[in-house]
Amino acid sequence: MPRPRLGRRVRFNPQITYFKPRGVPLRILNEVELTKEELEALRLKNLENLDQNECAEEMKTSQSTFQRILSSAYKKISLALIKGQAIKIIK
Repeated sequence: MPRPRLGRRVRFNPQITYFKPRGVPLRILNEVELTKEELEALRLKNLENLDQNECAEEMKTSQSTFQRILSSAYKKISLALIKGQAIKIIK
């Protein structure tokens, strides 16, 4: 049985949860799902300009876990931008 997942602190609740390329019908787009944790990691690192240790403390997680969350977010956003996919923010 796997270890239970710890709750991470997320202080940002986005009002807009969907982004798509302009002029492309939604029905023909693939989606990339971005979690609120990944969005919070992006916010802390890029908008609040905190270093990774400070970000990890803010999210109540280890620095290595924060790095994995951030890397996953960068990969998903890059994929959506390069391939013209929609970005959906999920819980």
